[in-house]
Amino acid sequence: MSAVKKAALTVLAAAFLPALCAVPASAATGDDPKPPASMSKVGGSRLGLTGTQVALGPTAPVLPKQLSGRSWIVADAESGDVLAAHNAHWKLPPASTLKMLFADTVLPRFPKTETHKVAPADLAGMGEGSSLVGVKENLTYTVRDLWLGVFLRSGNDAVHVLAAMNGGVAKTVSDMQRHAGELQARDTHVVSPDGYDEPGQVSSAYDLTLFARSGLQKKDFREYCATSSAQFPGLQKKGKKRETFGIQNTNRLLTGADGVGQYKGIAGVKNGNTTNAGATYTAVAERGSHVLLVTVMNPGSTESHAVYKEAARLLDWGFAAEGKVTPVGALAAPKSATPVKQPSKGPAGSGRKGPAQASAVTRTDGGTSGMGTAFGIAAGALAVLAAGVYLINRRWPLPDLVRRFPRH
Repeated sequence: MSAVKKAALTVLAAAFLPALCAVPASAATGDDPKPPASMSKVGGSRLGLTGTQVALGPTAPVLPKQLSGRSWIVADAESGDVLAAHNAHWKLPPASTLKMLFADTVLPRFPKTETHKVAPADLAGMGEGSSLVGVKENLTYTVRDLWLGVFLRSGNDAVHVLAAMNGGVAKTVSDMQRHAGELQARDTHVVSPDGYDEPGQVSSAYDLTLFARSGLQKKDFREYCATSSAQFPGLQKKGKKRETFGIQNTNRLLTGADGVGQYKGIAGVKNGNTTNAGATYTAVAERGSHVLLVTVMNPGSTESHAVYKEAARLLDWGFAAEGKVTPVGALAAPKSATPVKQPSKGPAGSGRKGPAQASAVTRTDGGTSGMGTAFGIAAGALAVLAAGVYLINRRWPLPDLVRRFPRH
């Protein structure tokens, strides 16, 4: 090779080397999927942008460094303000967090005391390796039993029995898709009611947070997702009382299991994990006068139980940041919510009273694990959309973690 050619190649290499070094190895190899350049703008234009969206005030804490989720969101459960987000509308496999939409859709249709004898056909069609609570054919269960199986053990067998009661899997999928549309969850495409990996089945951190927020306005939904342990019906031997066995919630921030610390003020909601989805999780927690919703999807960290630890970090940040950040978007109100004119409020979390200001109430709910008195938040869940301010006229008290356990 001539000296001239060698010199030219040296110059070219020097010119391109900085650019090559600037590309992360994962991007260079194609191993790390990237969010689409264009995503939904439901809830605000910034939520349709890629990367992290946050508007820190001068006294706001910085976001945690140990965040590896492909998508996540931190939102105020009452006002609907999105405090921070990362690829909020990226359509990803949801795993069992999709069961929140299933519950929000089907739960109101059957009283918890209704009983159902399981037919063999009810358990047909479950995916290989599905999570199960232990529902058996030809045995009878109450609706409450089945919902505890859905929420605590993420039982696909319980989902399929409830779907059969609802007219079958196909009808239930259609009902769920229709309800997602009502909630303005436009990133979600439902294929299976249990969240099992199926081609084309996707949701987003934004949509999963909408499902949790809607579900939490239902008393039974709150009870089930906040229950840490329960007794589930087992075999029925002739002439003897039916056996039961204990089940524990797989939400580790709720139970404090497997080396994950129990998060103070946690009150649900749902976790999931599949091959395609990785780990997914939506949590709701209360601290002081604030209630936050956090969703994390598919963290890439090798940290043990990363999805829970990253959710806990985001909750800590969100509580510390309330009133110190400018919202980057909002959780959309359901289409059927009535638009109303509201007096202007101060900045998010500023403490200035508005018509939907949170207030404490006392009530008693029956449930397992000693759940009794619950705190409440005024329901006027406000969501700021391009069309204006919407008010959801409902109350939705959340259970207090400490009072869910037996008193000694």
